[in-house]
Amino acid sequence: MLATVRRSGAAWTRALLLQLLLAGPGGCLSRQELFPFGPEHGDLELEAGDDLVSPALELSTALHFFDRSDIDSVYVTTNGIIAMSEPPAKETHPGPFPPTFGAVAPFLADLDTTDGLGKVYYREDLSPSVTQLAAECVQRGFPEVSFKPSSAVVVTWESVAPYQGPSKDPTLEGKRNTFQSILASSDSSTYAIFLYPEDGLQFYTTFSKKEENQVPAVVAFSQGLVGLIWKSDGAYNIFANDKESIGNLAKSSNSGLQGIWVFEIGSPATASGVVPADVNLGLDDGTEYDDEDYDSVTRVGLEDAVTTSFPYEAPGRGDSGTYNTPSDLSPRRMATERPLTPPTEKTRSFQLPGERFPQQQPQVIDVDEVEETEIVFRYNTDSRQTCANNRHQCSVHAECRDFATGFCCRCVAGYTGNGRQCVAEGSPQRVNGKVKGRIFVGDSQVPIVFENTDLHSYVVMNHGRSYTAISTIPETVGYSLLPLAPIGGIIGWMFAVEQDGFKNGFSITGGEFTRQAEVTFVGHRDKLIIKQQFSGIDEHGHLTIDTELEGRVPQIAFGSSVHIEPYTELYHYSRQVITSFSTREYTVTEPERHGTAPSHAHTYRWRQTITFRECLHDDSRPALPSTQQLSVDSVFVLYNQEERILRYALSNSIGPVRDGSPDALQNPCYIGSHGCDSNAACRPGPGTQFTCECSIGFRGDGRTCYDIDECSEQPSVCGNHAICNNHPGTFRCECVEGYQFSEAGTCVAAVGLRPVNHCETGLHDCDIPQRARCIYMGGSSYTCSCLPGFSGDGRACQDVDECQPSRCHPDAFCYNTPGSFTCRCKSGYQGDGFHCVPGVVEKTRCQHEREHILGTADSSRPRPPGLFVPECDEHGQYVPTQCHSSTGYCWCVDRDGREVQGTRTRSGMRPPCLSTVAPPVHYGPPVPTTVIPLPPGTHLLFAQTGKIERLPLEGSTMTKSEAKTLLHAPGKVIIGLAFDCVDKMVYWTDISQPSIGRASLHGGEPATIVRQDLGSPEGIALDHLGRNIFWTDSQLDRIEVAKLDGTQRRVLFETDLVNPRGIVTDSVRGNLYWTDWNRDNPKIETSYMDGTNRRILVQDDLGLPNGLTFDAYSSQLCWVDAGAHRAECLKPGQSSRRKVLEGLQYPFAVTSFGKNLYYTDWKTNSVVAVDLAVSKETDSFHPHKQTRLYGITSALSQCPEGHNYCSVNNGGCTHLCLATPGSRTCRCPDNTLGVDCIERK
Repeated sequence: MLATVRRSGAAWTRALLLQLLLAGPGGCLSRQELFPFGPEHGDLELEAGDDLVSPALELSTALHFFDRSDIDSVYVTTNGIIAMSEPPAKETHPGPFPPTFGAVAPFLADLDTTDGLGKVYYREDLSPSVTQLAAECVQRGFPEVSFKPSSAVVVTWESVAPYQGPSKDPTLEGKRNTFQSILASSDSSTYAIFLYPEDGLQFYTTFSKKEENQVPAVVAFSQGLVGLIWKSDGAYNIFANDKESIGNLAKSSNSGLQGIWVFEIGSPATASGVVPADVNLGLDDGTEYDDEDYDSVTRVGLEDAVTTSFPYEAPGRGDSGTYNTPSDLSPRRMATERPLTPPTEKTRSFQLPGERFPQQQPQVIDVDEVEETEIVFRYNTDSRQTCANNRHQCSVHAECRDFATGFCCRCVAGYTGNGRQCVAEGSPQRVNGKVKGRIFVGDSQVPIVFENTDLHSYVVMNHGRSYTAISTIPETVGYSLLPLAPIGGIIGWMFAVEQDGFKNGFSITGGEFTRQAEVTFVGHRDKLIIKQQFSGIDEHGHLTIDTELEGRVPQIAFGSSVHIEPYTELYHYSRQVITSFSTREYTVTEPERHGTAPSHAHTYRWRQTITFRECLHDDSRPALPSTQQLSVDSVFVLYNQEERILRYALSNSIGPVRDGSPDALQNPCYIGSHGCDSNAACRPGPGTQFTCECSIGFRGDGRTCYDIDECSEQPSVCGNHAICNNHPGTFRCECVEGYQFSEAGTCVAAVGLRPVNHCETGLHDCDIPQRARCIYMGGSSYTCSCLPGFSGDGRACQDVDECQPSRCHPDAFCYNTPGSFTCRCKSGYQGDGFHCVPGVVEKTRCQHEREHILGTADSSRPRPPGLFVPECDEHGQYVPTQCHSSTGYCWCVDRDGREVQGTRTRSGMRPPCLSTVAPPVHYGPPVPTTVIPLPPGTHLLFAQTGKIERLPLEGSTMTKSEAKTLLHAPGKVIIGLAFDCVDKMVYWTDISQPSIGRASLHGGEPATIVRQDLGSPEGIALDHLGRNIFWTDSQLDRIEVAKLDGTQRRVLFETDLVNPRGIVTDSVRGNLYWTDWNRDNPKIETSYMDGTNRRILVQDDLGLPNGLTFDAYSSQLCWVDAGAHRAECLKPGQSSRRKVLEGLQYPFAVTSFGKNLYYTDWKTNSVVAVDLAVSKETDSFHPHKQTRLYGITSALSQCPEGHNYCSVNNGGCTHLCLATPGSRTCRCPDNTLGVDCIERK
């Protein structure tokens, strides 16, 4: 019988392969072209009925699914699912996706086979004919993959009916669906093949028993719940979940063959999500297309284009209905894909040869927004631009409406915006971005250049007031930018208070627009160009902006103040373009000299153009007034020289043109109908009269302006030894070689000018010294070369995996490290890894103890129930957490196996024990222990055993691709981290050889500052104002303080402490906070920094409080609890606590920056980001080395504002200055000899 099945299968396969391989894109899949199925092919048949599940189908070849490779049985359901484990009884009928179990769903719906209404067949097939056919299907979908399956799970739903519920729908009467799923597996991967024959899908919805109405079917994959103890939703992918997409499954494809869909579901590439094939219909039939093939394609408008922007790291682990999307899901560029002109970030047009395949619709991948935070992938197989397949382009706070020519989005009541972007009315808004500039100041011939400068703005919408701060602006240009309040004024326009019938910028543009402005200073030849790109709302709910400044501004003396009178500005609207023109006056008051403060009035002319996208399909939407007036008052501008921060504040309202003002005359200059040249200013006259005046640097009648070539007309304008370069509206001078600008602005001979050795000065573009070296070639030239162990051009060097060509002994393991590698002999061998010989390794104390206990028990009889056997790690050392197998109690032990008092926990809870034994250092090429200099910006620093890593932050987003090792510290177990924002130093505690160390982030060797009289130093904190460090010692049960160099130590507390760990400071207020995870009495305590006013801050409802952080900007104290599995916050002066997030796995340490908490987790070996505003985990970072993570801290680019009484001159103290709220205390170090120390309050 089996032979017969195989022969018939082989014949069928040959026939079908021939048909499939010759099928053109217009050919639909017939039922006869499905994989062979039925009892005659060895199929099992699922019992007839509703919501049934098959017995386990045991597999001879394990199936790979997401990150698993050990699935040896599957379950088949009536409702279109292949389950990786037996579905719970409550989930046998369809419910919300994803389910709690792993699932492959080719057509998830409430299906019914009662009374013979269809059949469900299933089997595992090992025959070469079927596996060969599966391989061919996969090869079509993934041409670059060589896949040879050894088995295939074949499941067929034949003529199954929809469940109709109590009130049957007559339109579904007699409708039947037939479809098939193949799970083909090799030793290393598994692929899913879905087959939908022509006329195989006759219904797309079924009656939901939960929602009691018709709901669409779903095509999807789900990993199910993940986690050993604390369960959370794993990854999942939804590829179709609406009627249009389901209806086109049989008509389209992602594998090039109509009705056949292929997905990679189990391999190293699918750990975080399924990878779909991306082969378009008919693209690989050998036909070449000419440009004429595209002539019949109709270009779609911006509102019709399909969104294809992909959030490759979607939020977040543990969130309901979310998953991490791998970059492999990024759609590969199709051969016939050509972008719109101009291309946009969020849109692209797919242009298939319309006359060649008229029945086919272009296939794209959509991104759906679901409930604000969920992001799922969906195949959209219909090109019609309606709300049905474009709802995701609207905000979650908007409704989508279809019109004759397309769709539009409109914010719902209570929200404002353009429909694509909506924010709650009256809610404060934040705007973040970057600023770069190249600005000449006064007569200087050398520009001031700055890049990657932060811009932050806060808007009080109810008052229309915006506050904008631009940081790290050089003082050489900072004061001269004070008059340019409109740099931040655009944000005021966006959120101006709206008068009835008038719209502010956000209501019109949704914060998605481009702005170009030109500022011309009257009486000067100075002009500044401002370019700004607003990109809408990011994943954190903040508007994003990029600003570029270029040109020349008049010089304003250091220390001057600028006053700008209230002003009005007209905004003129035409289709998708806004223009405005105005003249502004400002007064500069210079610093007081000889008892007087000179002041001068100045004027500049302002012109700007704003371009944006608007929905043109909704003719019923009220037209905007052609002209609106922005009124601005309470203008405040300030440059803080110490902080190098430029600040603008303005109050804004938008409304009609006011009667009695010049604007009311509707002069052509105001309404934009003047016809002046783009390089001319319109000068209003009486009534409707006006004149056009070419801008400085241009010549003409105003309606036509030509650039003046100053270099030709004034050949000597730059003077001797200089070259003149003409630019539109201006010119620039450059000194010839051997000359440089003097203070007078003329070119003079460069005295003693010598070739520059860029390698010595460090002004080269070679990679960092840990990866490359700079080689001086003479003159001013150099070359870059990668160091041994790295490859590249010297400017970018990559680590070479030396373990690929194994350099270690055959009886040794090879471990690749940055720029090097290490070797270690295998168990049972001795040596340095390069030479290994058989030998018996001397047993450790833990191994001896185990053997002694186990040897006393008779191996022929069961072990006595009360017997405790210690657990040893792979190196033979005591595992830091020991548990009794009978009682379930766990406790911490030291390196000699002795129990650490106060750590024993009840059954079911594991204490957060630390290993005091560093892993062995293996022989091999040395790893540099110098600090790799930290780039500019804010970074997270976190500790792993033997090293500290850095993770850059872009805003509050972790830039995971830029994560690198900051410091290698082999032989250490680094626990706590603290950062000094003043000297840019990182401090740490090491419990292997108890010590406290530090290192400069500018580079160099680390240093140990405390090494005596330490037990187990764990938490460490720093007062950057008083210049002190504080640390906890869980073995000596005390808290100490010292100066930053480790001198002048003083014990603050040594009573009522059992397991002190986390510790933080509030430098401005002079407070200290710490955790004690004593199992009998866990608590969070506080005191002043001098040790007075000690008291318990939190004591109730704590489990194992580990990490602690204090945010100086919000004055919030937050902690993570490994016993209660949650993060909490409070303001120390208030009694109420806020549970930020529950369900954490095993948090250890925590830090804060901006709106986020970042904590390290022992269960997942990752850094996790938590958004405090929405109480959700938004991202996670898994280091390449999967070992336990310990301390974490924020390395801020600049210190928080504020001071305490120890900030200046050490508070007048001779030794330790310890801040207190509103004062300070002078203390002497312990064991002080002599009388040179004075204690006082």
